[in-house]
Amino acid sequence: MGVEDVLKDLAEQVRQEVPSGIEVTDIEFEAATLVIYTKHPEKFAEHDDLVRRLAKRLRKRLVVRPDPSVLADVAEAQAKITAIVPAEAEITEIYFEPDVGQVVIEAKKPGLVIGRHGQTLNEIKKAIGWAPQVMRTPPIPSKTIREIRDYSRSVSDERKAFLRKVGRRIYRGTSKGEQWVRWMSLGGYREVGRSCHLLHTQDSKIMVDCGVNISADGDASGSPYLHMPEIYPFTSLDAVVLSHAHLDHCGFIPLLYKYGYDGPVYATAPTRDLTTLLCMDYLKVAAAEGRKSPYDSENIRQFIKNCITLKWGDTTDIAPDVKLTLQNSGHIIGSSISHFHIGDGMYNVACTSDMKYERTWLFNPAVNKFPRLETLVVESTYGGKNDFQPTRQSAYDQMVDILTRTLPNGGKVMIPTFAVGRSQEIMIVIEELVAQGKIPKVTTWLDGMIWEATAIHTAYPEYLNNKLRTQIFHEGDNPLLADIFKRVESQDKRREILASAEPCVVLATSGMLSGGPIMEYFKEWAPYEKNALVFVGFQAEGTLGKRVQKGLNEVNLMERGQPRNVKVSCLVETCDGFSGHSDRRQLMNYINNISPRPERIIMMHGEESKCIDFASSVHKKYRIQTSAPHNLETIRLR
Repeated sequence: MGVEDVLKDLAEQVRQEVPSGIEVTDIEFEAATLVIYTKHPEKFAEHDDLVRRLAKRLRKRLVVRPDPSVLADVAEAQAKITAIVPAEAEITEIYFEPDVGQVVIEAKKPGLVIGRHGQTLNEIKKAIGWAPQVMRTPPIPSKTIREIRDYSRSVSDERKAFLRKVGRRIYRGTSKGEQWVRWMSLGGYREVGRSCHLLHTQDSKIMVDCGVNISADGDASGSPYLHMPEIYPFTSLDAVVLSHAHLDHCGFIPLLYKYGYDGPVYATAPTRDLTTLLCMDYLKVAAAEGRKSPYDSENIRQFIKNCITLKWGDTTDIAPDVKLTLQNSGHIIGSSISHFHIGDGMYNVACTSDMKYERTWLFNPAVNKFPRLETLVVESTYGGKNDFQPTRQSAYDQMVDILTRTLPNGGKVMIPTFAVGRSQEIMIVIEELVAQGKIPKVTTWLDGMIWEATAIHTAYPEYLNNKLRTQIFHEGDNPLLADIFKRVESQDKRREILASAEPCVVLATSGMLSGGPIMEYFKEWAPYEKNALVFVGFQAEGTLGKRVQKGLNEVNLMERGQPRNVKVSCLVETCDGFSGHSDRRQLMNYINNISPRPERIIMMHGEESKCIDFASSVHKKYRIQTSAPHNLETIRLR
């Protein structure tokens, strides 16, 4: 059955379900969503359960939009919105998208725009005809979010055409004959970095992640195997699924667009925003270091235009025979386990990407319950037999000890960290320590991308753990907004901090001492015993961070083209308990508690010895078929 036949059949079912007094003027696919245009949007709003009944009957995600002929005048509509929405919602912007009959309402308290059970939203629909969409105004102004929203508005016509093309590709129909499922390792197997996977069926190709190995120093091992005939040309791909915004998973997504990919990337909204931030910074760092960039900002903009955001738990068609559901992986904000439902119940695969099976200061533990599951692809970063991390409480106590030993003596605490995830968790711990009086009130400087990444975190509190959501939504208290956190907004401010005698904490990128502003603090403060350097995240082999962590006491660096020797005399500590990855115990518990139990487990995202050991241990303990493939291996799952 072709797309036109599918639409014709759906239109007939819509006519049967919709009361005779409601006129439907058109239906069309926009990606996996079926859009219904009507001259009576207010009547749809009056029938509370009509859309729900339609979605259940059609087994499709639905959006109801007003026919352009019934839209209220923009000025009139804006006045009515302002009158209907309580002033306490604090609307910051209203803008209209005539091409889709939609009005976007940005507010500091979006829940009040929606109303109890969507009552306020329905009232808006009835009053103006336009379909309202509600967005949260970031409490900390985010340049990234603002630019993404402005750019998306400017290409709305192109976006609409793109979504329609995607919808027709998704519903093009399936072939007859033998059905099969293959999983191919394109990067990040028996190694950490350049994560990339291919899910291949007889009717579709889905890429999962496309990252860069940031410790590869520009050689060929920095890129996934993107030249393979299974995926090239990239126009043969139906979709790309992006698990989360760390460069080893997202860093080469824009490269796909440079070389011809024109399809969708599925991710959560925080992942889209943070990927944009990280990839733009990747270009800036390459330019500053005199390296040729693998892609440019136009390729990043195409990623934004083609990104289809999903919420956790929403299931959507992404190919003729594949449905996708993203679930919380507990690693960073918006990070997701990708669950693929293939065929009509034929096969199910879940790929954890990076995960944390523990409730942290920021996130709930990774989801381990799925409707169906035959194969699990799981990370092995800390899968080795001796990879047991301290508890969160131990890390907390260790951080208290480091801060109380360093700060009263006038020392500076340097914390090299990724901009996303660990930085915000450390911020919450420091805020709690200050609030409880366990350490004196100390200025904590955020350098590099950390301030902007934190701003993005504050825009999506619904992706934080239950405790934080309650604290933010019901108590109006967001620890990330505490006044002890200050932004390093310029080189002059950084020089001022470096010259100051005042004790302080600095969170700065990069997390592995592989460049970034942390190096300025390291060069000036590492030689002094009163200061401290604290590692809170994974240090890849070959990086400066790993060498210093192992005890390197003198570092040869280049500064303005001249060599400089830096002695490492400061206290060097590692707080492993802040890691966003599960340790060996948590990984084994995850597999023990996963439901349903998979028939096969594939190990990836770990050093070779750890992938092999983890695979062997799981097989021995749980009698599940396991494997630790090399890059470029293909496994037939069915």
